Amino acid sequence: MITDFIATDEPAQGLQRLVARFGGHAYDPHRHETYAVGHTLSGAQAFRYRGSDRISVRDECMVIHPDEVHDGHAGAPEGFTYRMLYVEPWLVCRALGRESLLPFVPGVVEHDAELAALIDDAFSDFPNPMEPLQADAFVADVAAHLARRSDDARPLRAAPMPMEQLARARSFLSEEFDRPISSGDLERITSLDRFELARAFRRLLGTSPHRYLVGRRLAHARSRMAAGEGLAEAAAASGFADQSHMTRHFRARFGITPGRFAALAGAAKA
Repeated sequence: MITDFIATDEPAQGLQRLVARFGGHAYDPHRHETYAVGHTLSGAQAFRYRGSDRISVRDECMVIHPDEVHDGHAGAPEGFTYRMLYVEPWLVCRALGRESLLPFVPGVVEHDAELAALIDDAFSDFPNPMEPLQADAFVADVAAHLARRSDDARPLRAAPMPMEQLARARSFLSEEFDRPISSGDLERITSLDRFELARAFRRLLGTSPHRYLVGRRLAHARSRMAAGEGLAEAAAASGFADQSHMTRHFRARFGITPGRFAALAGAAKA
C-alpha cells in the first residue's frame, strides 16, 4: 500500500518548495497565484489542465501558470512522487527586468534535463530553510529558464557591466563570508536591484552571489580543518549554520565529507 505524504517548507523570498507522493487521488480542481514548476521523480502524475488530460512520468517536468485551474491524481498503479517549486510571478517579472509581461510556456509537460536539475538542486538542502541569496538565485534561474521556453522567447539584453558595483559585491562576500548575508546587504552596498546584480554577477564570474559566498566559506573551512581544527568549530568560524550545513555543501562541492577530508589531511602530516 502506498503511503501518501506532503512536505513543504515556509515560503521565503517569493519561493516555496514541496515534495509529495500519492497513490491515487491527490487534488481536486484548484489554482495557484504562483508559477508551479515540477519534476516527477517516480510513477506517473495525471492532471486536467487547459482543457486537456496531461500526464507527467518519471524524469519529466511540468510548468503550470499562475491562476490556471488544474487537478491531480495517479496515472499509474504505483502512484507518483514529485517535487514542485512555487514562484511568485511578480518576482519572475522582476528577475527578467520586465514591467508586466509574464513568460508563457506552451509546453506543459516535457523532458527537460536542465529544468529537472535546477529543481533537484533547489531541494538539496530541503527541508532546511534556504539562505536569502540562495533563494534569489533559484528565482532568477527559474525565471530565465521560463523565458527561454516561452512563446515570446527572445535574447535578454546584455546591459553594460557595472564593474565597480560587482567589485564591491565580490569584496563584501569575500570579507564577510563568516556571517549571514542577505540580498538586501548587497543591494545596499551596490545600489543595484538584487536580480540585476545576480545577472551581472553570473555574466562576469560565471556563478551566482550565493554560490560564490558558499565557495568562500568552504575554502575557509577546508583551510581550518587542514590545520587540525574540529569540524564543528570550522563550520561555525566559516559562516555555516552548523556542522551538518557545512557537510551538505562540502560533500556537494568536493565529493567527500568534511570528516573524510580532515582524516586525509591528518594522514598527510603523519
